[in-house]
Amino acid sequence: MIHIERNPWKEMVNHAQVAYPNECCGAMIGSIETTADGDEKTVVYALALDNASAGSQRARYELRPEDLLRADREARERKLDLIGIYHSHPDCGAYFSETDLKNSCPWYSFVVLSVQNGVFDHANSWLPNAEQTHAEKEELTWPKS
Repeated sequence: MIHIERNPWKEMVNHAQVAYPNECCGAMIGSIETTADGDEKTVVYALALDNASAGSQRARYELRPEDLLRADREARERKLDLIGIYHSHPDCGAYFSETDLKNSCPWYSFVVLSVQNGVFDHANSWLPNAEQTHAEKEELTWPKS
């Protein structure tokens, strides 16, 4: 399960809406508590990253390795964890595409925000398997107001 606190949620949604009609991307930083029911992740900080895709950014995002390393370093400096990556899908659903799956890492959560006509619509979180052949939907919560 992954819960995103109010401030990082607002930042993620705003980033997705401002980047529209392009995809945005960023890192989610927080804490992970392992329980009998699995990992419970809480996102307390969102770090907007540049979409470094050289082609059209309307249907693709790309992270630079140095940006991901910087996000990991920031998490460690805050004594937190790099929980995962978020990105937006302009004018389509919050699904985990084949491209998303091929570029994923099995130790991260991937939150996809659907932005319809420039406005946030819905979101889902995904957990890819180690072989990057399948992703399970992860329970996702955020402040609704």
